[in-house]
Amino acid sequence: MHEMGIAMQIIEIAAASIPEAMKPVKVEKIHVNVGKLSAVIPDNLRFCFEVASKGTEVDGAELCIQEIPVVARCNDCQFNWTLDGPAFRCTSCQSGNIQVLSGQELDIASIEV
Repeated sequence: MHEMGIAMQIIEIAAASIPEAMKPVKVEKIHVNVGKLSAVIPDNLRFCFEVASKGTEVDGAELCIQEIPVVARCNDCQFNWTLDGPAFRCTSCQSGNIQVLSGQELDIASIEV
């Protein structure tokens, strides 16, 4: 389960983000953007975060996950659409010249203290 490694990285980044002058401070929430193509299962990430954060500077913080949909754009007709499954062609003009715009994210958006 690679979510444990991701959870540990989130904890490390969040803890390192707290300025020394503010320590000790309680981290309330960590907001994370997770794209649908990132191969991360949100419930598994929440569970791993809860387990891995015990005894750390972010112990008790809530992990708030925003799932980012997969959005593609046709490079020929400039049509954008949200994908629900595999896509190899534009749903408007049937061109195969498409680009994924979002859905691969795995970012810490913000940390609330």
